Amino acid sequence: MEVLYGVHPVEEALRAGRRRFDHVLVARERQDERLGRLVAACREAGVRVRQESREQLTQVAGTTAHQGVVALVRPQEFLAIEDLFTPIEPGAKRLVLALDGVEDPQNLGALLRVADGAGVDGVVLTERRSAPLSPVAVKASAGAAEHLRMARVVNLVRALEDLKEQNLWIIGLDERGTRDYDQFDLTGDCVLVLGREGAGLHDLVRRTCDHLLSIPMSGGVSSLNVSAAGAVVLYEAARQRRAAQRGSAPNAGLQPSKPKKQKGLGSR
Repeated sequence: MEVLYGVHPVEEALRAGRRRFDHVLVARERQDERLGRLVAACREAGVRVRQESREQLTQVAGTTAHQGVVALVRPQEFLAIEDLFTPIEPGAKRLVLALDGVEDPQNLGALLRVADGAGVDGVVLTERRSAPLSPVAVKASAGAAEHLRMARVVNLVRALEDLKEQNLWIIGLDERGTRDYDQFDLTGDCVLVLGREGAGLHDLVRRTCDHLLSIPMSGGVSSLNVSAAGAVVLYEAARQRRAAQRGSAPNAGLQPSKPKKQKGLGSR
């Protein structure tokens, strides 16, 4: 079993209905309306609820940040990359987020929260050298992790090439990118690739990208935190897509067509 903690993550896991709950622990010291609604929702869903001391919840959760709620649940199941080939809404242009070795669970959670809000069709995570979908990451996502389609892959380069074969453009965010993110047409089928904290994209991943975009910086630092940068570009993509649906002209730029698969790129 895995541990979820915090009111919002447990609420969203219940609402999503993807996880099998064993039971939920609530702190007997906490008694308020929001907790009462959560307990009622658990009982309506047939999930056992037990009252324990706050100290006991801290021991189970491994942190004092549990807000008086801890759930024991089955691990979340990841999809295969093929499951992300189709959009959530039939006929819609696809938007996928791929993370190239994001290691901080807070950044991972923040990016998942942004991805859910921006309406992505799926998220690609790597199995190695990246943050796991831990209770910390789930809590940082404010429960958004429970609603997203997520695939975990061994080889990100191969996964990106598979997505290219499905006519998605691979768009990397890199401070060395030659085009500004807001001067690029993000309304087509595309994958936004974000790199590691500090180091950015791996070389093979960067070479697999069809285009590299950057965020112009006016201050003394050269780049944003990865979760902040992801929020900027994902919401620009969402803005352009809303404008396109309303019939407004998005930024001139990329015209979607079938990308060419890169040759000679092996696993890293």
